[in-house]
Amino acid sequence: MTIIGVLFFIFGFVTWLNGSLIPFLKVICDLNEFEALFVTFVFYIAYTVTALPMSYVIEKIGYKNSMALGLAIMAAGSLLFIPAAQSASFILFLLALFALGSGLTILQTASNPYIVCIGPIESAATRISIMGLINKGAGVIAPLLFTAFILSGIGSLEDLSAESKEELASKLIAPYIIMALLLGSLIALVKFSKLPELEFEKDEETEEKSIFAFPRVVLGAAALFFYVGIEVIAGDTIGLYGQHLGLINVTSLTSYVMFFMVLGYALGVALIPKYISQERALIGSALLGILFLFGVVSSSQSHGISEILWGWSGIATLPDTVTFVALLGFANALVWPTIWPLALEGLGKYTAQGSALLIMAIAGGAILPLIFGKISYISGDMQSTYLMGMICYLFILLYALRWHKIKSWDEL
Repeated sequence: MTIIGVLFFIFGFVTWLNGSLIPFLKVICDLNEFEALFVTFVFYIAYTVTALPMSYVIEKIGYKNSMALGLAIMAAGSLLFIPAAQSASFILFLLALFALGSGLTILQTASNPYIVCIGPIESAATRISIMGLINKGAGVIAPLLFTAFILSGIGSLEDLSAESKEELASKLIAPYIIMALLLGSLIALVKFSKLPELEFEKDEETEEKSIFAFPRVVLGAAALFFYVGIEVIAGDTIGLYGQHLGLINVTSLTSYVMFFMVLGYALGVALIPKYISQERALIGSALLGILFLFGVVSSSQSHGISEILWGWSGIATLPDTVTFVALLGFANALVWPTIWPLALEGLGKYTAQGSALLIMAIAGGAILPLIFGKISYISGDMQSTYLMGMICYLFILLYALRWHKIKSWDEL
């Protein structure tokens, strides 16, 4: 659990650093909102492009070696940030991000089964929630460190001269060298640890059935597609939205989303299944998401809500409309850990195929934010564009209410 927990921290740190990179690269590379969101597209589309090839790699070299390979690919991706920063080339930045996403794909595919198999299936949701706490905790830290080390003393990103932009881009080099070294050291940790190799019994039955014959897992993958999409929209566009409203230190805004996700995960660990079932937690998450989206589009730039929630702590407050974007993190927290066990229940020998299908649903984080960026760019109204998230939460709500229970497509 400790070793896998370290890996989940890496997942969160690298993934949610994108929320800070988007407004940063928007200025450095002179991008509009739509172009800037190619950061999320390239990063998450790596899951779709490389998921199947990586599954064959895992079959050949095993789960433990695959995790080490994933870390090595991520280290190479981190080093690609050096020439990207030196040239301020958006194409090189995207190539580096694709490498990081590819490494994370094999790392996630190889490490997630350990969380399921390390104990009883009945408590899998709790273990996933604990990993979620670690993952999103890293998501809180990453934007804060980025802001502290890269943007200290900079002020507004919008007022930089060409020379200042070049100097600022060069400040990325040292942090990504450090990241590459840390990832390299984790390779040794995984390789020389006593982490057991996972072995699954091979089924000798000749009759085969397609994974697409199980509606609960197919619809579960679709629900995860929409979930990851709205999760990434919340975490990765809040900086752009703050920039749109003229806020300062926008690269740290992702931390607010991640904090509320951590809070949601903590409640999940405490309440599920003793006080609330997985189904009810998923229903509540979808309803909260819908409520908070209405808050985003109907609120003003008053700081009243954040004054009540955390203003007393001395932490910088936010306009109400931005606060509701941050609160989407709370609504999203329990969607991933509740959909997984609901979707995989009863799959038997098809569990591995179902897991692969669910991992591929992470592509929602590539496609939906890009659509968000395009609509926002064309309409010029970023605030109203958040309403597209209604589709995501309504699909999740339908899955929670009924679709996870159906056993054949005839029941749909």
